[in-house]
Amino acid sequence: MPAYLIKYHRPTGALEVTEYDSLIEGTRARHRLDQVNKDPDVEIVAIGAKNLESVRHTHARYFFREKTAPPYPFVA
Repeated sequence: MPAYLIKYHRPTGALEVTEYDSLIEGTRARHRLDQVNKDPDVEIVAIGAKNLESVRHTHARYFFREKTAPPYPFVA
């Protein structure tokens, strides 16, 4: 089952989504990013789901401002 890594900037709603082949891969990537992320306003999560539409439904809060949020300059 695929996994989706979400980097979400709470104040602006900016996000970046990356698809991985498995939750294990997504979780490993999340751990790497957690180690270098210094911004307390950035959430980094890995979610296993059949497809991105499922993630959009179950974790809608990350996508609420997707169309109006500025691109996020992620350092991690």
